[in-house]
Amino acid sequence: MDKRSRARELAMQGLYQLDVQGSELLKYIDVFLTENTSERIVAELASKWCRGAWEKLEDCDRVIEESTIKWSLARLNLVDKSILRLAVYQLKFCCDIPPKVVINEAIEIAKKYGGDKSPSFINGVLDAALKKIGSCSI
Repeated sequence: MDKRSRARELAMQGLYQLDVQGSELLKYIDVFLTENTSERIVAELASKWCRGAWEKLEDCDRVIEESTIKWSLARLNLVDKSILRLAVYQLKFCCDIPPKVVINEAIEIAKKYGGDKSPSFINGVLDAALKKIGSCSI
């Protein structure tokens, strides 16, 4: 697995933990990330993306809710929600990452960590989110 893919997985896992345990965990998130990879660049990227998505949580959640049909954010399982938050953050605020890469990586993470229907659900939501976002914000 390449370094950026591993960093995305770790960032998603960090977002999941923050969702479950709350914002007070943010001060310890780098400990979790460095304990789960031996590569400094992976931990640094994961931290950047996890912290960025958490800081822009309201923006990301709004885009997700506007992009899901008949699904409120509260109804999403935590893994799918974490994958979507990271991907929407990258689509909206990480202009150096092509949207196609963001969506493909999110689908791959959903295949590994989500349920049977997660990959197609993630794909559909992100396709709609990309249309709403348009071009990158930064």
